[in-house]
Amino acid sequence: MFLICGEALFDLFASGGCRAAFTLEARAGGSPYNVAVGMARLGAPAALFTAVSDDMLGQALKATLAEEGVDTSFLIDGPHRTTLSLASIGKAGVAAFRIYGEGGADRMIDAASLPAAPARLAGLHFGSYTMVVEPVATTHFALARREAAFRIISFDPNVRPNVEPDMGVWRRAAEEMSSLADIVKISADDAALIWPGRPLGDILDWFRERGAALAIGTMGAAGAMAVGGFGELEIAPAPARVVDTVGAGDSFMAAVLAGTLAQAPGKAALKTLAADDARAILDFAASAAAVSCSRRGADPPRREEIAVSRPL
Repeated sequence: MFLICGEALFDLFASGGCRAAFTLEARAGGSPYNVAVGMARLGAPAALFTAVSDDMLGQALKATLAEEGVDTSFLIDGPHRTTLSLASIGKAGVAAFRIYGEGGADRMIDAASLPAAPARLAGLHFGSYTMVVEPVATTHFALARREAAFRIISFDPNVRPNVEPDMGVWRRAAEEMSSLADIVKISADDAALIWPGRPLGDILDWFRERGAALAIGTMGAAGAMAVGGFGELEIAPAPARVVDTVGAGDSFMAAVLAGTLAQAPGKAALKTLAADDARAILDFAASAAAVSCSRRGADPPRREEIAVSRPL
C-alpha cells in the first residue's frame, strides 16, 4: 500500500450563464487526492493522509474516498474549512488553478498528527502545495525523514504559483526531498519554474545523483523520459482526444506508483529495475494520463480502460 500525503479540495468549474450569473460545478480533487483515487481505480491499495473539514464539503471528500476504495483510516477530521480551487481551461485544454485555501483543513496538520506506519505500507508519496505551506509542510518532511530508510518515498512538486509565488521556496522543498525520494516525477513546466533555463534531462540526472532510483520527466504532448539504474529511456505520448488536462499528471503519477507496486515493491527492487520493466511502467502511466485527458476534470481511469502492449 502507498500512503499519499497532501491536499484534498474541490475544483470549481464555471459553465453556462453570463458574466453576471453563471453556474459552478464542484468536483473533488487536489493532486494527492487524485493520486490516491487513481491508484485505487487501478486496483492498487492506497490511503490518503490529510485533514478534512467537518463541513459538508469535507465530509463529501471523505465519503467519496471511501466509495472509491481508498483507505480513509489516515484522515483527520477538523474544524477548518475545505479548500476551494477555481479552475479555468485555456488553449489545448490546459488548466490553470486559483486556489483559495488560507487556513484550509488540508494545511492545518501538525507534527502531533503524524500517523504510525503499518507493516503493509510499501511507500509514501508527497507533493504539491502541502510541501510549501505551514504547518503541514514541516509535518510532511518529518514523516518523509522518519520513513525514508524503510519505505519507498515518492515526490512530485506539482507547483502551484498562486499558493506560493516564490520559486525559491519550491526549490528548497525539492532540494530537501531530493535526498529522501526514491521516485521523483516532475513535469517540464514545473522544472522550468523551479530551475529556469536548466534542461529537464540535467534535472533528472541531478535527482539521480542525489539518490533517486527512478527520476521521471513528463513533457505533455512530447511524451516522457526517465533515468534510473537501467540508464535512460524515452516514451512517446499515448494517443489522446484532449478535453482538458486537469488531473492528467496525477493519473500518470498514480499509474507509476501502481506499476512500482507490481514491478518493484521495495527500495532494493526499485534500484535494480530493468529497462523493460521501467518502460512498461511509463507506457502504463502515459496511457492512464491519455484517458484522463479525454474527460473533463480529474477523472482517473480504471485498469480496464488502459490499453498497453504489456499489462502490469
